[in-house]
Amino acid sequence: MGFLSATQSMSRYHILDVFDTEPMEQVRDGLIQHAIPTLENEYEEISAGWTPFESPYLPDFEQFSFVFGTYFLFSLRIDKKSIPAKLVHKQMAIEIEKKKHASGRDFVSKNEKSEIKETVMDVLMHKMPAIPNVYDVLWDYDAGNLFLFTTQKAANEFFETIFFKSFNLKPVRLFPYTLVETRSAFSSADKDRILTLTPCHFSR
Repeated sequence: MGFLSATQSMSRYHILDVFDTEPMEQVRDGLIQHAIPTLENEYEEISAGWTPFESPYLPDFEQFSFVFGTYFLFSLRIDKKSIPAKLVHKQMAIEIEKKKHASGRDFVSKNEKSEIKETVMDVLMHKMPAIPNVYDVLWDYDAGNLFLFTTQKAANEFFETIFFKSFNLKPVRLFPYTLVETRSAFSSADKDRILTLTPCHFSR
């Protein structure tokens, strides 16, 4: 589900600090430097990077804009190769039978099975195309607010890491405790009291 979907699932962030210079050029440079590679690495299990919102499969920030009104809008794309376990078992069974036939034995050793599995995984990883997942990002720079249109843990972790690498700004995910810490007018004493609260369980 993305920015223009009928239903939304999103994570809210507060961006600490601001750029020392004009933000548009800083954002452009960060997006270009950390854009997802155009050519897929055949042996890489996971690849992640920025793409234009309008063209998630053609990461060209020279051709497509990331500025929409007073917001920055772009996408995080995570390409992941996933090899089905049943396919691995099938290929291993075939290779084990080939090994038995070539050696004249009716068994293969544990080490031989490990070597066969490693070879099978390498071959399948080479052949298997990566499956892309695209998560839109809406950034209100002036207000320090950002929305990542997913709540998946892995996607959030990738986003937080690559965002800091790209812009040298720390994204703080907003939930009740971080809202109190970063977005409230509570005094320091009140904040300390709130951070010591624990959940209350209700039961009949």
